[in-house]
Amino acid sequence: MAYCPVCNGMTTIEITCDTCGKRLDDAGKYQDFFDDYSPYEEIEMMKLEDGIKENARDHRCAHVLVCPRCQITSVYLIDEQ
Repeated sequence: MAYCPVCNGMTTIEITCDTCGKRLDDAGKYQDFFDDYSPYEEIEMMKLEDGIKENARDHRCAHVLVCPRCQITSVYLIDEQ
């Protein structure tokens, strides 16, 4: 079974904002933002419903990244191990 190294605290995301160069903050899994119960749903089931085609097939975990300066939000796919 694949797991996300970021969700499990084994690594951090080190990406900077294209606009200002500030390091982006990881706001958590993309699927957790859908509704109040999303964090409690099965991860693999949520991957099939999140609208990102390749994350379930390619074993990737979608994370929301936010620039603390610009407030620009983006989704970044983490390779699961």
